[in-house]
Amino acid sequence: MSKGKKGNEKKTGINAHVLVFSLIVIAAVLTYIVPAGNYDTVDVNGRSVIDPETFTFIESDPVGLLELFSDIHTGMVNGAGTIFFVLIIGGVFGIISATGALDTFITSFARKMANREKLIIPVLMLFFAICGATMGMSDETAVYVGLLVPLTIALGFDAVTGFAIVVVGASMGFTAGFMNPFTVGVAQGIAELPTFSGIGYRLIVFCIFYIMAVIFVYRHAMKVKENPELGIYGKFGRLNQDRKQQPAVNMTFRHKAVLGVFLLNFIILIFGVMKYEWYITEIAGLFLMFGIIMGVIGKLSPSRIADSFVKGAAELIGGAIIIGLAQAVLVIFESGGLMDTILYYASDLLNMVPSAFTAVGMMILQIIINFLVPSGSGQAALTMPLMSPLADLVGVTRQTAVLAFQFGDGIAATLFPTNGALIASLTIAGIPWNKWVKWYIPFFIIQLIVCAVLLVVAEWMNYGPF
Repeated sequence: MSKGKKGNEKKTGINAHVLVFSLIVIAAVLTYIVPAGNYDTVDVNGRSVIDPETFTFIESDPVGLLELFSDIHTGMVNGAGTIFFVLIIGGVFGIISATGALDTFITSFARKMANREKLIIPVLMLFFAICGATMGMSDETAVYVGLLVPLTIALGFDAVTGFAIVVVGASMGFTAGFMNPFTVGVAQGIAELPTFSGIGYRLIVFCIFYIMAVIFVYRHAMKVKENPELGIYGKFGRLNQDRKQQPAVNMTFRHKAVLGVFLLNFIILIFGVMKYEWYITEIAGLFLMFGIIMGVIGKLSPSRIADSFVKGAAELIGGAIIIGLAQAVLVIFESGGLMDTILYYASDLLNMVPSAFTAVGMMILQIIINFLVPSGSGQAALTMPLMSPLADLVGVTRQTAVLAFQFGDGIAATLFPTNGALIASLTIAGIPWNKWVKWYIPFFIIQLIVCAVLLVVAEWMNYGPF
């Protein structure tokens, strides 16, 4: 046993906390090397955007040693919304686990799907892709990961399969964004394009992305099915894989009642997000309320509910800390005045790119910016005021510039540790970020190539209306 443990430790690679802390140090060093700059901002339709003609260099304010560590605290404060969202969701799943309802359901469902489990991947990925494309599902994926990961493990797959069904599925829809109000809607508004114009081409893009994602995830799932040793199981381990061979478990009325309330929670969540634009604060509150209700229905005492909540939240504290560390990187770039300087030099570099590949250059720029600004709508407000006039100057349609923004923002969102929603979902799944990146990089490269081709096609056909 001790030898096995040592072997596993050698395979884990660099600790994710150490990796993100290294990024913090690099960001601080850059404040001594890269000159600070600033763009003025103007109000456009109630939204603050930069004026691309107003860049000036300003006095640098390098980050000192004490400030570096102080910025970690600031990052924790800035990321508090996402951090506590993760802890609350983890606590609620701890309550559900204590009732036994979810575990019983997964065991029972795994037995019933013994010969049809392969259908889960394309069907559920289509659902999440449509949600990402129409209502911008992104941060909300974390709540579904906790349900899908143990289920896919029980069906003979691994944690990455369940995680990818939700996160990659939603990401593909979000990236294609044929009716995504948070990225396409905002970016087209800044570019003065008709809202959701050019939807026909984006629907084609959606179909291509969906097929790519299903094939990639399905191939991985089948490899794990044939050889479980190839799987990544996160905090759940491989114990759940034998559930199909376990004796049939009868769900009690109480179990069914708990799961009925759990389902009602998701129905209200979807309604609230679509109707009232709920975000993580409302979603966390909803889960906490229904978690307590499920604990009562499951005949847990108040003390047992509280203990189960704390136990569930404690399992996610490591990932919650990474969210705060990643936010510290952004704090340093902002305080050091590097964000606008990077935009300024990047836009200059785009003028040197051959015209046929200008849109591809825009996409690469958006990928870089996504590390610093993981919010899709925030990135649109930051970069589109530069990309729109630049597109006019280099002969690229503004619609193509918006498409380049979509691609760069979307495909990078499931890669960088500065994306709190990604880290939250990985934490719930128990998948280390470095292991996820190792698995995801091949698909990221495939997306990069396909997106470049789609952008060249968009330039060639003068994707418009303008």
